[in-house]
Amino acid sequence: MSHPDAYVVHGTIYTLTEEEPRVEALAVVDGKIAAVGSLAEAMSAAGADAPVREYRSGAILPGLIDAHNHHAVAGAEDLFQMSVPATASVEEIIRSVAAHHDTLPAGAWVIGGPWGSGLVGELSTSAPLAALDAATGDRPVLLSDDSHHNKWANTAAMRLAGILDLTDDPTGGKIVCDAEGRPTGLLFESAGAFVEKYRLSTVNFDAEFHARCSERGIEMLAEYGIIGFQDAGAGIDIITALKKLDDEARLHAWAVSSLLINDFIFGNEQIGDALLPLGKQFATPHHRPTWAKIFLDGVPPSRTGAFLEPYRPDDEHGDDFCGTTTMPAAELETWLRKADALGLGIKVHCTGDASVRMVLDAVETVRADGMSVPVQIAHGQFVHPDDLGRFAQLGVIAEISPFLWFPGVIPNALHDCLQDHVATRLQPNRSLLDAGASVVVGSDWPVSESPNPWHAVYGLVTRADPTGQFPGTLWPEQSITREEAIRCVTSAAADAMGIGDVTGRLRVGNSADFVILDRDPFTVPLDRLAHTIAQETWFAGERIYSRG
Repeated sequence: MSHPDAYVVHGTIYTLTEEEPRVEALAVVDGKIAAVGSLAEAMSAAGADAPVREYRSGAILPGLIDAHNHHAVAGAEDLFQMSVPATASVEEIIRSVAAHHDTLPAGAWVIGGPWGSGLVGELSTSAPLAALDAATGDRPVLLSDDSHHNKWANTAAMRLAGILDLTDDPTGGKIVCDAEGRPTGLLFESAGAFVEKYRLSTVNFDAEFHARCSERGIEMLAEYGIIGFQDAGAGIDIITALKKLDDEARLHAWAVSSLLINDFIFGNEQIGDALLPLGKQFATPHHRPTWAKIFLDGVPPSRTGAFLEPYRPDDEHGDDFCGTTTMPAAELETWLRKADALGLGIKVHCTGDASVRMVLDAVETVRADGMSVPVQIAHGQFVHPDDLGRFAQLGVIAEISPFLWFPGVIPNALHDCLQDHVATRLQPNRSLLDAGASVVVGSDWPVSESPNPWHAVYGLVTRADPTGQFPGTLWPEQSITREEAIRCVTSAAADAMGIGDVTGRLRVGNSADFVILDRDPFTVPLDRLAHTIAQETWFAGERIYSRG
């Protein structure tokens, strides 16, 4: 006799477990995996009359995991904002803004992006702002760059938010001015957040708005086979939305939230001590608000990343400027201790090798005091050779970002501002793995144009651009194997986020989360790996996406 909620999946199945890495069948009962192994074993667990879902081509893997994204931001952008490619010129951006401007009601802001980091120099002059103002008049415009750390605003937006009345830069930010001292609209870090906070204060988004933004982001992730993610910058709106979705049986993913300790980007008011203790109130069966998030530096193109060696000289900073961290080491240690006391892990944004070292030093200090707070270094694209082995020694996870290990807009911008011998040593993934570190993939979508895990895997293996837009390879000696790369988007990522007890592997007792792929990513020719497609995505035993 079969259970009414039981079925068998039959095909080429990779479990990502050491015991049975490849099997021919699995049984699903009540949304969980009841057996893995032979077809006979699966039929025995599901019942002789259970339906069998046959997949005669492609392969079946555990549902994929994204260890760093901003799902609700991506959902909002898809639903409500204009989009331009990161390769767009200033003229192309302004044309897109003008076209979008004509579709909006009176008083609405033009919100969108992402403009490329390589435009920083051009946008630091007065002419682009004049052209943007001419195209938009008194309608406010706020556009994010490809890092989402920096903004470009028109004069109307700066006037409304009070930027034009400021006599000093906001703490943690910079208002870029032209040679005559006039704001150009280019706003680094908290200066952009200053405008975003004003914008958010003028609208009244209800709970369903935020829930729909999260829901849309999760729907888009499912199209790539992703059933688990860590949101890397969650405020009260996001954790409220995720709880609402799960309470209403609308949350079709494992969601892990990183509660903001500081915020130079999103415009959240409730952060740090006011937010961290609230997380447990928003926990649900599929939502785990079990991490905190620190921005320890910014991004190199705006010279807000913290490095051990100086940036390339420029007129403003001279030849010895290395950037700075957002807080001193003692404050970072304090936050590690607070997180440990609350049972939270900490994800720390680091783009420069000096900020990476500060995290490792702080973790070493608190570990010596017996604290076991889990720590992820997010991005960590530049790591001093002396620090590579410390990740494994201290149990610090390297959470790496796809668009930083193959050629593209952002690596090109890094070469413009960093010395050659620094810029060419980007994302030492092979060295980290060889030193015993846990390495996992976080897309940072929508900072990355797509959360596609197969672009990430291809880039990890080849150090080449999976889209074919940018030629060459980026430090190819740091490539890793296909098997290692696939673990970075499945089992290793689940473990790093604290959900390895329920997902990331196809084993008995786990949630029945799996993806049906159109090809076998372990055996397909390498030049076809990046084009792998999710045909179906299943979460907790239910199909949540079908390519049709």
